[in-house]
Amino acid sequence: QVQLVESGGGLVQAGGSLRLSCAASGSILSIDTMGWYRQAPGKERELVAAIHSGGSTYYIDSVKGRFTISRDNAKNTLYLQMNSLKPEDTAMYYCAAVPVDRPWGRGTLVTVSS
Repeated sequence: QVQLVESGGGLVQAGGSLRLSCAASGSILSIDTMGWYRQAPGKERELVAAIHSGGSTYYIDSVKGRFTISRDNAKNTLYLQMNSLKPEDTAMYYCAAVPVDRPWGRGTLVTVSS
C-alpha cells in the first residue's frame, strides 16, 4: 500500500503563505481522490481540500479563494498552496485518500501567528 509523507509546515505570520507537499512511496494513480485534512487542538479532524484524478476539486468554505490543492501524478506528489493564512488555520495537516483507507501519516504542523 502506498504510504504518504507530509512536509512543508512551519511558523508563519498571518497573511503569509506556505506550500505543503505530500510525497507518496509509489504511484498515486491508484488513489482516485486525495485530500488534505487538518486537526486543530481540541477539534475534530476535518477535510480541507480534495482533488480527484480527473482534476475536480473541493474546498471547505473557510479556505476557498485562499488554498489551492494540486497533484502531480508523474512526481507522485500532492500539494496544498496556502495563501492569506489566518491564525485559525493553525493545525496539524495530513494528506490521505478520500475516504481514508490507510493509517494516518505523521502530518506537518502549520502555525499561524497573529
